[in-house]
Amino acid sequence: MGLSRVERIIPGTRWLRGYTGEFVVADLIAGITVGLTVLPQGLAYSTLAGLEPQYGLYSAFIGGVVYAFLGGCREVTIGPTALLSLMTSRHTGYGGESGPQLAILLCFLSGVVELLMAVLRLGALVDLISLPVTVGFTSATALIIGASQLKALLGIRGGSGSGFASTVRTVIEKIPEARLADSILGVVSIAVLLAMRKLKDIKTPADATRGRKIVGLVCWLVATARNALVVLVTSFVAFYFDQRGERPFILTGTVKSGIPSFQLPPFSTVLPAGGGPNGTSPVQLGFTDMIEELGASIALVPIIAVLGNVAISKAFGGSGINPTRELVALSLSNVFGSFFSSFPVTGSFSRSAVNHASGVKTPIGGIYTGALVLLALGVLTPYFQYIPKAALSAVIISAVIFMIEYEVIRPLWRCNKRELVPGAVTFVLSLIIGVELGLLAGVLTDLAFVVYRTARPMLTVTVANTTLGTQYILIRPNHSLIYFPAVEWVRNVTSKAIKQHGNIPIVFDCRLVNEFDYTAATGLQMLRKELEKKKIPLIIYGSSSDVKKLLQETLKSSLLEATNDEELEALLQELSADGGKSELREVVTPLLTPERAPPIAEIEDS
Repeated sequence: MGLSRVERIIPGTRWLRGYTGEFVVADLIAGITVGLTVLPQGLAYSTLAGLEPQYGLYSAFIGGVVYAFLGGCREVTIGPTALLSLMTSRHTGYGGESGPQLAILLCFLSGVVELLMAVLRLGALVDLISLPVTVGFTSATALIIGASQLKALLGIRGGSGSGFASTVRTVIEKIPEARLADSILGVVSIAVLLAMRKLKDIKTPADATRGRKIVGLVCWLVATARNALVVLVTSFVAFYFDQRGERPFILTGTVKSGIPSFQLPPFSTVLPAGGGPNGTSPVQLGFTDMIEELGASIALVPIIAVLGNVAISKAFGGSGINPTRELVALSLSNVFGSFFSSFPVTGSFSRSAVNHASGVKTPIGGIYTGALVLLALGVLTPYFQYIPKAALSAVIISAVIFMIEYEVIRPLWRCNKRELVPGAVTFVLSLIIGVELGLLAGVLTDLAFVVYRTARPMLTVTVANTTLGTQYILIRPNHSLIYFPAVEWVRNVTSKAIKQHGNIPIVFDCRLVNEFDYTAATGLQMLRKELEKKKIPLIIYGSSSDVKKLLQETLKSSLLEATNDEELEALLQELSADGGKSELREVVTPLLTPERAPPIAEIEDS
């Protein structure tokens, strides 16, 4: 059955076809389970973004609703993440209302950029970011996020620096000021969270007794809701001490209750006194000034969001996922989210994994998650003030430590050490100068290697003989593309081969070459002239029709060409008989590919 008109306009409505009571129950359970995960994470990630806690909840409900209607993968959950929270925090430190307003505008502009990428079908741009670069970026980000939470974990007041090194240095200097109660609570919370996380690895055999299955289910529920449980227990502890008139922990404080009002994103803001360029008076920022403040984040945040969301969609949805549809769903999640005071959001791998493990049937589970968040905003916010900041820091740290992907180093070291370079550049520079420039440097390093391989293609040099004993040098590119950066390299390899093996005919094997550019063809013409002075013929062997056409236009009547072994042997014999002179030969015989002799040298730049 084909898609209806409504289903083509709003893809998510197809999930309603055959939506049974069983699906409702499954999605409800998954939605509530994910909601219990996103509530403490939303509060924690909002703090990481430099915003008041309620903004994390504002960011956690609209994305699931939008994705339910437009998304294509039932497991994906849209909401705040540690990485985007960290990137948002770079613009929220001026104080007053400027922080939230810059974050909300960044959310809106990120959605616009993502929508533009979808319209122009630029989702493939994320393919420029290789796996080693992604690993280096996420690992460095995990360390930066973890370091940024040390202050709250240990109960240290005051600034902690703006970069990784300065943050760690400041925390070390302020260790004597650490509060014992917060430090104990934070460390114990991390230990408990990591221990509870292991419960999900307990497998229940298919033939287990009913009691064993119940125990397995309880272990899974505890592992899944561990963040909420730790926050709940620590909040009860803080509430107990508060009722006794004691405050041993630094608490989150008042969380604004109520659903955020629907309004346009802010297009102007005011940096409060002390936040302006002169550091003394308030500064009015218009829309253009806000864009200048956000700078590269307007492009980088959407790219990182798309990279993460597409990766999650493919991980759970397989090859059937439409990247353009995912881009549209993500972009509108950010655009509509900005109308409800959200900061930038994307797919969360951890919550998507919880969604999958909970047995979700359709993306409608995201609507139930959003409903639970709205319920919390309306009813539970008065109790959020008792959440210790050390507990929220423990939630963040216990989540991001698994983003450090050190396990890829060993296989890369064994198989291809070169791929470690862009990953290492990204990792180190992200820690030293910032994640944006670190990622850019990693991508440029990767592209430099691609350009290098184009400029230095691997060439196999073989000395072979015809059946009649005519000797020649066979030069075979092992790449399908010969572009202009490789011209000088091909000429140098040819010169070295002649010096090593003497002035015998050169056969340039084009059987693996699918494309020449004009500059490379012109370079081949220059090479032919150099060889002509030495009375060495240059023969083009086995070129495709496109390559042949370009070479004929470039080399004109000087083109010596053979399509198969028989023609090559005849041409070499003819050249040997007439002293190396020949005219253009038109050949249409089908290409044959018998091997002549094993290669004696594979030349590669060292």
